[in-house]
Amino acid sequence: MTEPESDPAAHGGTARAKVFDFAEYLRTETVGGMVLLVATALALIAANSPISGLYEGVRDFPIGPHALHLDLTVGEWVKDGLLAIFFFVAGLELKRELVVGELADRKTATLPVLAAFGGMVVPAAMAFAIGHGAPGADQAWAIPVATDIAFALGVLSLTGSGMPTAARVFLLSLAVVDDLGAIIIIAVLFTDGLSVLALLAAVVLCAAYWFAQRKRITTPFLYLPLALATWVAVHSSGIHATIAGVALGLLTRVRTDPDETASPSMRLEHRLQPWSAGLIVPVFAFFAAGVPVNGEALGALFHDRIPIAVMAGLFFGKFIGIFGISYLAVKLGLGSRPTGVTWLDLSALAMLGGVGFTVSLLIAELSLAGDAAERAKTAVLIASALASLVASAMLLRRGRRAARELN
Repeated sequence: MTEPESDPAAHGGTARAKVFDFAEYLRTETVGGMVLLVATALALIAANSPISGLYEGVRDFPIGPHALHLDLTVGEWVKDGLLAIFFFVAGLELKRELVVGELADRKTATLPVLAAFGGMVVPAAMAFAIGHGAPGADQAWAIPVATDIAFALGVLSLTGSGMPTAARVFLLSLAVVDDLGAIIIIAVLFTDGLSVLALLAAVVLCAAYWFAQRKRITTPFLYLPLALATWVAVHSSGIHATIAGVALGLLTRVRTDPDETASPSMRLEHRLQPWSAGLIVPVFAFFAAGVPVNGEALGALFHDRIPIAVMAGLFFGKFIGIFGISYLAVKLGLGSRPTGVTWLDLSALAMLGGVGFTVSLLIAELSLAGDAAERAKTAVLIASALASLVASAMLLRRGRRAARELN
């Protein structure tokens, strides 16, 4: 969609503002990553302690009007409702990157886009090959395609302080494209019993949102009802309700008008990002990551090909796909390595791509049920933890080597 607004880069003093906003964004994600770890630990403690019955009771407690088919459990409200805000922020990030960010420049965007493609195709193919024929494998292959932005950037910020800024930009761009791929998979693979009337209503409401953006309407008294109605329509259509968040995020205006200090997209992202990274994603993790980790449960992982496929896809498939495609793209002249980033640095970033977490847990819940879903989520947690530990070791070793060279 072509937008007539003027580019903020055309007005003086914006270069400094852009650098500041990007640094602030990274700090928010770092904090979000740490809160995410705490929420995950609390979920595992709750699910493997005497209060496990209370934990499951709260998660499975139904709330909402039956007449509107919104009598969902607390866990479902978090997965379908709260997580829609997370996906709205993801849509804002993606739109910003495509219009005025790193992905707007084709040359700069080529390598992370290709790397993201490899980081989705190879894990999916590996998971499908290993899990083929097992119950649920026809959809579970999608579990290892996603990279968790908050978790991956949090690990990079904590253990890769010596890495150049270009490394963070590469990982962020890769994760944004990766999220887009996961969003498409969720929309296509997990649409059941499509209601054409509800879908048409969602399209009309999205068009109204876009029109209001074009007319420069700013009142939240219009946008909040529009957003809620769009979410209800998408939920009723049979498409996963979080897609409503993505759609509205992509329809939000990114470029800044001459009389504006910030665009609607930037203002919304600035306001919602801390809530998304610091509250919504951790709350989702708290209700999604509560899986049994006793000896019996862990032993069951290796008697089920789906968890093995998920772990292999995230830990090995992500690394092979991201690093392998990046190497081929550079050697073939299709892209160039980020400034100051060595092949060893890129291998650490590729390993960080194996931190699936949020979206992988969501796809596990959507593709499987019961004990099979619990085992798949346990596999996501194990693979993400292993990938983050190995990547951290690689980044810390890189930092020590750089410090010795300076001395």
